[in-house]
Amino acid sequence: MKMKLIAGVAACLALTLSGGALAQPAAAQEKTVRIGAIYPLSGALASTGAEIKAAIELAVDIINNPHPELEGLPLAAGAGLPKLNGAKIEVVFGDSQGKPEVGLADAQRLIQQEKVVALTGAYQSAVTKTASRVAEQSGIPYLNGESSSPDLTDRGYKWFFRTSPTDDTFVENMMQFLDGVKKVPTKKIAVVYENTDFGVNTYKAVERFAKKYNREIVANIAYAAGSPSVTAEVQKLAGAKPDVALFASYTSDAMLFVRTMRESKYAPPVLLANDAGFIDSRFVQEVGPQVQGVLTRDVWSNDVAAAKAGLKKINDMYKAKTGKDLNGNNARSMQGVLVLADAINRAGSTDPEAIRKALAATDLKSTQIAMPWEGVKFDEKGQNQLGAGLILELKGAGYVPVWPDAYRTDASLPTLPFAWK
Repeated sequence: MKMKLIAGVAACLALTLSGGALAQPAAAQEKTVRIGAIYPLSGALASTGAEIKAAIELAVDIINNPHPELEGLPLAAGAGLPKLNGAKIEVVFGDSQGKPEVGLADAQRLIQQEKVVALTGAYQSAVTKTASRVAEQSGIPYLNGESSSPDLTDRGYKWFFRTSPTDDTFVENMMQFLDGVKKVPTKKIAVVYENTDFGVNTYKAVERFAKKYNREIVANIAYAAGSPSVTAEVQKLAGAKPDVALFASYTSDAMLFVRTMRESKYAPPVLLANDAGFIDSRFVQEVGPQVQGVLTRDVWSNDVAAAKAGLKKINDMYKAKTGKDLNGNNARSMQGVLVLADAINRAGSTDPEAIRKALAATDLKSTQIAMPWEGVKFDEKGQNQLGAGLILELKGAGYVPVWPDAYRTDASLPTLPFAWK
């Protein structure tokens, strides 16, 4: 009798551990849901990576803890994922070091060893390309919040989704902005870009939209990311005499170009950046006083956020945590995690296919997101159709909006022609 009882208990235990009839439902067993996040936490882009990490940690706080003050934002009012019995989101970070091959290894480790149910990241388009290839091959959802190279959503991938607009949107926004500039000519454009996916695809987009908007590219200046000197590139830029110098550079390179141009006393009439390094807080702190009036495309503005109560509250939360305001880099990353968590909750499951289907069905309105966009709704390629860009000018200790006109708070802006301070 005793042996039969022991055998019965063993059988029941085996069923429970194997998910048999006596096991609890999967959602009830779920204590945490693990998401992998790949970003440059060391190396030349460590400052950007640190800011993104802090913004993602804020997103996790919004999801896991009650924030009824963020009315309308999915998952903010309660604690955890209600359709998974209150399971909490846990983000496991990988450090790409800014290198595509390291990002690829990160993706493999997070999927195979950390058993994450989805991935997010990786800021740099070149790293996102390799990391998302691993996710695609593994059948794991990948939500990209901030990479802008258009070709990332042109690969026919089933598991890849992007909330941020692409460089096609951003570059056309630049051309539309330049059309409205009356203070200086804007017909001749020089493009200065690092020779990675981000830079190359920026140039391709400028090439397409310059033609559409009747502008001429007078200089095509590619450089190796992380170059110790950009003197030759600046000399070539100055020699081309463009009306507009358009840069696609990450933080260290952006700072080096600014210092080199200033030392050589060359100032293009319009200095316009494709976001990235030019909006990093390190750039603003270290060279901002000398480069007042630089223009950049972006997706976030504190002035725009201040006009929308929910955005202001989120920015205030981030500032209380870090002492800094959100910017276009990390606000997008935060939004990406919020969208991913919402999809996991709607799926009511950690099954990858269920999450993928929930992502594909995402339809968030402007009142349900933490960005100044119309919403988040993916097309058949996995690209958000409702994102939009802004043009900002560096004024004082931060950037202020100059385009679209509806967001401009100072009628005297933009300050043109550009000049060194």
